[in-house]
Amino acid sequence: MNKSYEKNLGELDLYGELSYLQLLPFSSWLLSVDRIDFARGFGGGFSDILLAEMPSTSSSSMSFGGFRSILGFGNDHNQVHMEEVKNDSKSPLDRELERFQEQVFTQFHALSSSSPDEFLSIFWISKLLDAFIVCQEDFKVILLNNSENFSKPPLDKLLTEFFDRSIKALDICNAVRDGIEKVRLWGKHLAIVSSAFDSKQRNMIGEGQFRRARKSLTDLAIVMLDDHKESGSVFSHRNRSFGRPNKGKDLNQRKHGHSRSLSWSVPNSWSATKQLQSMSNSLTPFPPRGNENGGNSSLQNCVFTMGFVLMFVLWTVVAAIPCQDRGLFNFSIPRQFSWGTPLFFLQARILDESKKRERKNSPGLLTEIQQMEKSINLISDLIDSVHQFPLTEEQQKEVKDGVEELSLVCSLCKKGLDTLDCKLREVFRKIMYCRTEGLGTLTST
Repeated sequence: MNKSYEKNLGELDLYGELSYLQLLPFSSWLLSVDRIDFARGFGGGFSDILLAEMPSTSSSSMSFGGFRSILGFGNDHNQVHMEEVKNDSKSPLDRELERFQEQVFTQFHALSSSSPDEFLSIFWISKLLDAFIVCQEDFKVILLNNSENFSKPPLDKLLTEFFDRSIKALDICNAVRDGIEKVRLWGKHLAIVSSAFDSKQRNMIGEGQFRRARKSLTDLAIVMLDDHKESGSVFSHRNRSFGRPNKGKDLNQRKHGHSRSLSWSVPNSWSATKQLQSMSNSLTPFPPRGNENGGNSSLQNCVFTMGFVLMFVLWTVVAAIPCQDRGLFNFSIPRQFSWGTPLFFLQARILDESKKRERKNSPGLLTEIQQMEKSINLISDLIDSVHQFPLTEEQQKEVKDGVEELSLVCSLCKKGLDTLDCKLREVFRKIMYCRTEGLGTLTST
């Protein structure tokens, strides 16, 4: 390529990028934005993307017309006019399906650009569930408005499979709610540790307070470090110790037969990871491809998109929150869809987070869990460092500062978990109602 052309490309600034994007149709604009973000994320630039996509040529130079064509300047007015005519000729269904795809992209693009401090926090997980609810509602409208099409092959089979995956999704939602109860329990143990050092009515922190705090930390360690085969019985016992006494016979039955949830029971062999892998495997081998055979293909595209969003959201939530037999697994994300890029970046960030040294043995990637673990380590080190009483002024200050930090973590976690639990209940209801109404539509047509 001629060096002067390379120079021109290298000098393109933000305004040049925007000018270029304005000449493209919306779908191409989204793809171009993704490519710009992708290049910037890996230290590249807009010119790198253009140079990478330029066709190779045997000659050392390129005609100015060819250069203009690559940038979209060649017949720009005609191209824009053709796109407008093309959009005007689209049916209402096509426009509705396009809006759905754009909605999915918009929701997850916003999530993928979150800051490191916000990423995988309770607040961020709540936003993720909000994004799912928005997409689910749009999907349900499309489903109900096109019930006649969905009642005919091959859409009827595709939709039935989607509703089968919804049942797995409901099980996973229940398992995640059980995990939220686990984190709540840890918070209660930490609250006991914090209250043990409460010196509002005492001028000095004594040995008895240290013994009480050490016992609470030991109990918490037993709960948090228990593996998934034994965690059911331990969690069940300690959960009921906070105001829910149970007879020993019932406890033993749950220990050997089913999980600890008070409202939901599955065998101990149930696995969140296996459920998600099953959902993923039924989606990825044969993703519908866009723009094939008109309306039916677009509706297939819509069902596939919603199924993939459902699986991805649950995969993320299970990665963040303790869950029965949870574990991260990799899966391919279809890049022919506009929403594929933000989902790809989210998946990469989550997998990278799981590989960090401080996260490898963590029961969940939730930011608040990491904060809990840091507070536990801090208080444990303070307790272990004290060998005689009374404490010096410096030691008392260190303990009080550590307890204040611990109390703040407990307070924020409790409020956040209450909100997250409500949000997860709403997701459960949305999935259930969509399945019920969808099946009713299929049987009535």
